[in-house]
Amino acid sequence: MTTIALVTGASRGLGRNTARAIARHGGDVILTYHSRSDEAEAAVAEILALGRRAVALQLDTGDVAAFAPFAGRLRTALAETWQRETFDHLVNNAGHGDHALIGETTEAQFDRLVDVHFKGVYFLTQALLPLIADGGRIVNLSTGLTRLTHPGYAAYAAVKGAVEVLTRYMAKELGGRGIAVNTVAPGAIETDFGGGVVRDNPDINKVFAAMTALGRVGLPDDIGPMIASLLGPENRWVNAQRIEVSGGQGI
Repeated sequence: MTTIALVTGASRGLGRNTARAIARHGGDVILTYHSRSDEAEAAVAEILALGRRAVALQLDTGDVAAFAPFAGRLRTALAETWQRETFDHLVNNAGHGDHALIGETTEAQFDRLVDVHFKGVYFLTQALLPLIADGGRIVNLSTGLTRLTHPGYAAYAAVKGAVEVLTRYMAKELGGRGIAVNTVAPGAIETDFGGGVVRDNPDINKVFAAMTALGRVGLPDDIGPMIASLLGPENRWVNAQRIEVSGGQGI
């Protein structure tokens, strides 16, 4: 049976790359997007062109009140497009970067990071648990910055660290249903994340490249295919792990 993966924040960046990689591995995809419906529909078109099925649903992953209505729309999409009541894989990817030193971080910045990257992951997963098939997979996105430090990312890295702990607890509590849960922690990647700081700022790009054993920063194609492979049957015994995909950053 064809697997169905739900990838949050899949209209751009790593989420979009992951959705395409899943399709190339033979899976169908449900994409969520925050505001760019045009980008989301373009991502859907890419997946359809690969011979797979896909739909895009709007969702603000920082708005817990939106999760129950979203679950209802997801049920409808599953029934109409796949004639199913469940999906197989959840990739909690949606997020944003916010660069600020500890002494300059505002409460609003901090709260938004917590709402999207931690509270959102916790309660969206909770809302979708009845729709995830037994034997399914959950992948939570973290960051290499939970292991290494770089000034200005304290709040962002701290909430990602919370996600890594949450992942282990999810694996423990959902193991009875055969659901494996892992964290993927990318290193510095050239995307529009954080305003494209790694991609567009040559000085920052060089700093992270110099920290990496392979001598460069990452590309989306370094991450999406790895996540897709983690969802495959050949990795069914990988569970409760933090998997860093960074080219050997900071070793």
